[in-house]
Amino acid sequence: MCSLESGACIGHTPAIMKPATFKTAITSTKPNEILIRGYPIDELMGNVDFGQAVYLLFRGELPDARVGRLITAIIVSTIDHGPTAASVNGARLTASTGAPLNACVAAGVLNINRYHGGAIEDCANAILEITERASADSISLEAATSKVLDEYRTRKFRVAGFGHQLHTSDPRTPRLFELAKQAGACGKFVETSRLIETELARQLGKPLPMNIDGAIAAVLLELGFEPELMNGFFMIARVPGLIAQAREEMTREKKLRKIDPDAHTYDGPTKRSIDAD
Repeated sequence: MCSLESGACIGHTPAIMKPATFKTAITSTKPNEILIRGYPIDELMGNVDFGQAVYLLFRGELPDARVGRLITAIIVSTIDHGPTAASVNGARLTASTGAPLNACVAAGVLNINRYHGGAIEDCANAILEITERASADSISLEAATSKVLDEYRTRKFRVAGFGHQLHTSDPRTPRLFELAKQAGACGKFVETSRLIETELARQLGKPLPMNIDGAIAAVLLELGFEPELMNGFFMIARVPGLIAQAREEMTREKKLRKIDPDAHTYDGPTKRSIDAD
């Protein structure tokens, strides 16, 4: 009988430790001790929230509770968006074949890519380009935004993070910015995201409101995260939703069915408030 986490097998002699061949600064595991970036994991348990733990893993330092709450809010904001999402469709289709839960979740995560979840990274890069242009050309953020978006328009390059196929006003965006303000994470990157929204409306002659991807991009930049890591937040967020969706498919639907993600009817609880529970 083996314990994969401990690496120990009952009735077997423990393997001799091999000489170290690479270095890691993330986690140290010794008998009776697990350190995450130097912090004992048993001390973290019950004392930090999930957002703080994620920040600690990615950045190496433990943030205050406000930043942890902000990271948690980012994760909650994209935890699920219904059966029409590509990742959910992939997870449900895989579940329909009789695959185990881990395969269903893996299939869903593999659908998180450039055009599903990747808008966060793309928007962050656009925001960075504008802020860097403002600094390099010694011009205002407003002037840099206009200049860069004019170039994008000439190249027929679409700015990610604005507009939504379903929402004309994404309800998650103002809430995230409210929490960002409380955490002291509203600086030039959030300002630039708002300037992009204003400039796009001017260029297009109609509003193109910022969606949650754009808001997440701006806030994560404020917190010091590089764009290349941002899709990881979307992956973390979606896993619980994928598990729920795959399990529902396994227990409520026919096996090996043809799934039209738009042909669904919601039969869950009606709208309710957390204050009423």
